[in-house]
Amino acid sequence: MQFSVIFEAQMANPSPEHERQVIHDCVEQAVLAEEMGFDRVWAVEHHALTWYAHMSAPEIFLSWVAARTSRIRIGHGVVCMPFNFNHPVRVAERAAMLDVLSGGRLDLGAGRGATPQETSLCGVDPERTQAEVEEALRIIGATWRDDALEWHGELLDIEPHTVLPRPVQTPHPPLFLACSKQQTLARAAELGLGALVMGFAGPDEVASMRRFYDKCVAERDGAQFVSEAVNDHFSALCPTIVLDDREEARAVGIRGQRFFAQAISHWYGGGGVPDEAVSGDAGSEAELMRRGAEQVEARLHEARIPVRPSATAVYNPEHAYGTAADAIAYVERLRDAGVDEVMCLVQMGTVPQAACLETLRQWGEHVIPHFRGGAS
Repeated sequence: MQFSVIFEAQMANPSPEHERQVIHDCVEQAVLAEEMGFDRVWAVEHHALTWYAHMSAPEIFLSWVAARTSRIRIGHGVVCMPFNFNHPVRVAERAAMLDVLSGGRLDLGAGRGATPQETSLCGVDPERTQAEVEEALRIIGATWRDDALEWHGELLDIEPHTVLPRPVQTPHPPLFLACSKQQTLARAAELGLGALVMGFAGPDEVASMRRFYDKCVAERDGAQFVSEAVNDHFSALCPTIVLDDREEARAVGIRGQRFFAQAISHWYGGGGVPDEAVSGDAGSEAELMRRGAEQVEARLHEARIPVRPSATAVYNPEHAYGTAADAIAYVERLRDAGVDEVMCLVQMGTVPQAACLETLRQWGEHVIPHFRGGAS
């Protein structure tokens, strides 16, 4: 089992000065993650989503991290693949350059970036995002197959051109797809892509999604593969804050997750601006999370939309918040669920840098060694 950290560059105070500090803080966390034995860092790509994600140019962030590290893998989690965000050939060029500069450490995930805020900024047609993502992945899968790329697809025509540079990993870095529901899991399996499962539902739901993904892998015939390099890696999100003081860790973690939930609700579900005036008390934070879930359920009932577990999953506070022992117990459940990679979400908008760094240290000194046979 592998361990990674994902970065959104979230912030409750989006002033330019704080924004700069948070981005540099993320770099510091990524460098420490290598020292602490993590296998990979992931960086998202989002645009114009104040509070929720200020990581608009992950290829530059990851290049900076690659230059500061020597071993840890560098992951796009994910590139927004619709053409008006990123032309497929430009994605291939940038990915290969980063693979070369990092010594063959790149992983490349794909996603839609489909919020109205983002698609309207870049002139993306929301109705075409899925088709464009899949064609982009096929183009990337074909780019270095021959000396020159020639492509005549349903959406793009590319006459023969050499795409440079060539990546270190052949035929290309491993490909992934962001997955939040069964539909995208099924498509990832059919296309031969690793699954980046981003939800907050917890180990039981992760186990269900893993079983479904494995079923789809077993039933596919290979006709839809985007590349001959098939990737069946399954990575699942693990929100976590680990400190010596269990109650403080839960307070910090649940507060951070509540900010995350409010920010994502603002941009994805039309909710209000995230509430920065939150208490530091774990009990009250848990109560506020419960109320948040109830408000979402009420809106869904009012709109006559069925309430499914995924609708309120982001308000589930039962994650790896607490001591190292609590985190180990949580990760044991993820291991039993069948995950190949535990993707730690530490950097949430209200979590202080000191708590982020201490969490990574605790994972490196206690949690990761527990699963690799070292001292804990």
